[in-house]
Amino acid sequence: MSTATLAADPRSEATRIVELASGRGVPVRVMGGVAVGLCCPSAQRPPLARPYRDIDFAGRSDQGRQITAVFESAGYEADAEFNALHGRHRMFFWDPVNGREADVFLDRFDMCHTFDFRKRLELGSPTLPVADLLLFKLQVVETNEKDCQDAVALLADQSLGADGLDPPGIARFLAADWGWWRTVTLVLDRVESYAQGLSGLAHGSRVIENICALRAAIDAEPKSTRWRVRARVGEKKRWYQTPEDAHGPTVER
Repeated sequence: MSTATLAADPRSEATRIVELASGRGVPVRVMGGVAVGLCCPSAQRPPLARPYRDIDFAGRSDQGRQITAVFESAGYEADAEFNALHGRHRMFFWDPVNGREADVFLDRFDMCHTFDFRKRLELGSPTLPVADLLLFKLQVVETNEKDCQDAVALLADQSLGADGLDPPGIARFLAADWGWWRTVTLVLDRVESYAQGLSGLAHGSRVIENICALRAAIDAEPKSTRWRVRARVGEKKRWYQTPEDAHGPTVER
């Protein structure tokens, strides 16, 4: 396939890659900021619209060769050195037309916390489930404005159901891991303050209502023994890792 087919719009390009991979029986899904842009109309207009530098994808480590073939057929150049060193968990591909990187995470996402998405890949398309996208934004300890914008867009546009923000599902996930719980509850407070300070935000009341619903579900969920044991230590011990600890170059958020 000619490199001339690479789309300038990262959202269109991400969808193209997912469709090409699907045609080869390879489940690849969009994650990160571009995924939020695909899911949320609010992310496409002020005050939440923002540029996207690179595109992030999720895939399976046992399909590394097939994923490489998909990207090369789509006009990308593989970062051979990086992929040889890190290809069990992460791969880079370069878009020579738009000067943009495609970052493919395999089996799990490691940043401030670890999220295994292998069982989540085929629950929807072209992105990972909305609840996962929100968790990825809420697990960033050193939150920046892009993280807040994307989290607010998800909270403004997505429903509370199982196919949306899924408060019970998020609550069950956090009840198993105090570190995840601490970061998510901390960042939810930041996101709420950010949303309240935004001028011109449509559906601002829905954002606050959805945050309240998430908090209520998280608080009500019975916590695991592991969670309770770690909670005794609390913040005396660092409960998260830095992106550099996790996997070197940071993910495009």
